[in-house]
Amino acid sequence: MSVKYHESGLWIEKMEDQYRIGLSEKGQDDIGEVMFVELPEEGAMLKAGDVLLGVEGAKAVTELTVPMTGTVTAVHEEVEDEPEILNAADKSENWIVELSSEDHEAFNSFSDKVQNNEN
Repeated sequence: MSVKYHESGLWIEKMEDQYRIGLSEKGQDDIGEVMFVELPEEGAMLKAGDVLLGVEGAKAVTELTVPMTGTVTAVHEEVEDEPEILNAADKSENWIVELSSEDHEAFNSFSDKVQNNEN
């Protein structure tokens, strides 16, 4: 199990042949308390840069883009009914989707460290 971080505020965890994507501490800080989310459909093919998640938070209304190309194999549907789950610190709770992807180079290019807002 390996976790990497993307500058957009997402974490990506490699799980055998799947990648689980969730909202990192940076993403949580950027958005604030999450109040509404719009998730992709299971089976959707997403290309790097496509919209992964439409989110409305206390600080921002934004769209987060998927950092790597892949097919959505699972969606954390509980997040639609309880969007505040994305503010949890536990990655087993604040995940958004799982992707099957052959884009291993993209995953390897992401940071091993949590991105923060102190630049």
